[in-house]
Amino acid sequence: MHITLQKHLAATLLTLIVFLAYSLSAIAQNSADVEANQRFQNLLDDHWERVLAENPTFATSLGVRDYDALLPDPSLKAYEASVDAANAFLTRLNNISTDNLSAPNQLNHSLLKLDLENQVAAANYGGAKYMILTNRGGPHLQLTSMVGRLPFFNTKDYESYVARLNQMPAFLEQATARIQAGLDAGWVQPCEPMRGYEKSIKAHVVDKAEDSAFMQPFSTKPSVVDAKKFNALKQQAAASIKDKLIPALSKFHNFYQTSYAPKCNKKVGTDSLPGGGDYYEHRVRFFTTTNLSADDVYKIGLSEVSRIRSEMNEVIKQANFKGDFKAWLEFLKTNPDFYPKTPEERMQAVATISKKMDGELPKLFGKLPRMPYGLKEIPKDIAEKTTTAYYQRPAGDGSRAGFYFVNTSLLDTRPLYQLEALSLHEAVPGHHLQIALAQELDLPNFRKYGGQTVFIEGWGLYSERLGLEVGFYQTPYTNFGRLSYEMWRACRLVVDTGLHSKGWTRQQAIDYMAENSGLSMNNIVSEVDRYITWPGQALAYKIGELKIRELRAKAEQQLGDSFDVREFHDKVLENGAIPLSILENIIEQWLASKPNT
Repeated sequence: MHITLQKHLAATLLTLIVFLAYSLSAIAQNSADVEANQRFQNLLDDHWERVLAENPTFATSLGVRDYDALLPDPSLKAYEASVDAANAFLTRLNNISTDNLSAPNQLNHSLLKLDLENQVAAANYGGAKYMILTNRGGPHLQLTSMVGRLPFFNTKDYESYVARLNQMPAFLEQATARIQAGLDAGWVQPCEPMRGYEKSIKAHVVDKAEDSAFMQPFSTKPSVVDAKKFNALKQQAAASIKDKLIPALSKFHNFYQTSYAPKCNKKVGTDSLPGGGDYYEHRVRFFTTTNLSADDVYKIGLSEVSRIRSEMNEVIKQANFKGDFKAWLEFLKTNPDFYPKTPEERMQAVATISKKMDGELPKLFGKLPRMPYGLKEIPKDIAEKTTTAYYQRPAGDGSRAGFYFVNTSLLDTRPLYQLEALSLHEAVPGHHLQIALAQELDLPNFRKYGGQTVFIEGWGLYSERLGLEVGFYQTPYTNFGRLSYEMWRACRLVVDTGLHSKGWTRQQAIDYMAENSGLSMNNIVSEVDRYITWPGQALAYKIGELKIRELRAKAEQQLGDSFDVREFHDKVLENGAIPLSILENIIEQWLASKPNT
């Protein structure tokens, strides 16, 4: 009996020792997990603080008022300091083991690492260092667009704006020095795409301060602002614009005309620039979040162009048109019934389409953003050189809605039958729905307000096709408009890679798009010039859309009658704008969790 009791006590003691060891191990593991997650959160906080400090006007739009009197620093020195900071963050990040992080933070870790690695890698190429001019962007346009992104509700808002006006000449001076450094290093934009660019600068070199776009915030006084104080600030702004900003803009205009434009590149591809071939391959990987080469993308483009062309031919048959493809395009481009007569007519058509789509969204989504969107015309100083439309995200603090900007210049080149596809892409269910929703998700700030272009633009293109499911594209003309927009993005894969990796000329790219798409010649030229001066970005649309369609097809096949498009869309959008490989993993895990799959 005594021996039996001893054995029992020994077994009990052993069990207690094992339990205690397990408990201590669990406590240690939990402590390590807590520490790792806290270290990662500290890194996230520090990184975001750096982002806001480097982008003070963006910080203001988020409601962070610590940098209200500041402008971004466009200098090369500031760029290099930002890269150094990214390297330092990357070192800290790599010292945090993902094994100890929560599942959400493991994803956050991989996404932040990708962002930082991309920033560091880009610094190896002159394009990221020096090319801050494109045919539709530049330091002066960064300043003019800022006016529409800042809040103007109280006296402090106007005081900080005047402080920023006073800094604009230094901003232009710093940007000029960086552009000059690019010239010295052999990095300069090609000639043809930049022809007429000087007009976008000259438009702001006005004789009177009151004629300047920078005076626009003072056109209406908010009721909470004292009239005497408002008028004093208005006078300060006018004096700063007249005495400092307009002369600085004139100086920048002179620099562009006499120093930059004469040294423009006679060739159009990045492969003609120092290290440009490697730079372009980097841009392909960056904008697609894949390991695809330029040649891979080129071949995908050729395949998509062929497929879409067959669908276009079917639509032409449905229209009972007697003639070939070329004659059909000529018919569409020359029939005045297809074109708006006034800017108001175009804007009204956009409003009708957008409001109609608003009512169809619950059929496609379970979760919708709270933030609304509005419509605006693209400013006249950039309209003729820029795209047919674009989207501006909402202010992060909720003080400004999202806006769908519509081009109302050159109306005889902007057909009404393309407006359904355009509006679904830019507003809902495209950019506004996806971006506004991302800003309302419980995500770290770098994901709420950032993300991958391939997802954002891939979703926008995918959204155009959703119109087929809710009553849009009811005529052969509007359906051809949809296909012409899809063809436009397919042609981009061929043209962008052709220009930058296969020795294509600008005219060769224009001819290819004219032969295959339904775009007007004005839009084609504008687009080709965009691809030349902004290499790689145009690849994101089709590559992203193809992956989303591939994942939907897989879900439909596996789930059959139980497939719910609303659930699928919510799953695609619930993590913000993520790389394609991560999106694919998320959808595959979701499908694996479904019964009988």
